[in-house]
Amino acid sequence: MVDETGAIVTDAEVITQPSLLYFGYTFCPDVCPIDSARNAIAVDILAEDGKAVTPIFVTVDPARDTPEVVRDYADNFHDNMIGLTGSAEQVAAAAKAYRVVFSRADDDPEYYLMNHSAFTYFVTPKDGFVSFFRREASPEAMAETVGCYLDQTS
Repeated sequence: MVDETGAIVTDAEVITQPSLLYFGYTFCPDVCPIDSARNAIAVDILAEDGKAVTPIFVTVDPARDTPEVVRDYADNFHDNMIGLTGSAEQVAAAAKAYRVVFSRADDDPEYYLMNHSAFTYFVTPKDGFVSFFRREASPEAMAETVGCYLDQTS
């Protein structure tokens, strides 16, 4: 993938500590901002308990979401949120690895929407995928689940 600085990065370079990984797009009018804010709150709750977790945003709309755009989007939600983009092929490969489905809605050539699955994935450098959270999960419930896992594995 391509990080916020335009550098090519691997998952091992990005997932250096427990992380909450979300696939979305910056032009999303409702779902993605709500989920990104919730993930940021969960990370802050965990930080209050002394647990470092990184929020990560991966775009499913690389045509619009340049490194600068994902950087600004991620920074808007959390100082530690990492924004990732890439070529259409890089995004498709990352999405496939997490079984994320996405497609461009064929409505407006400039102001189009993206259809995509909306899960947040809990991943660690050691274990990879650990669990996922549905949209209904509160930040408190997410922090409790992640915190419990971290307590059991530390």
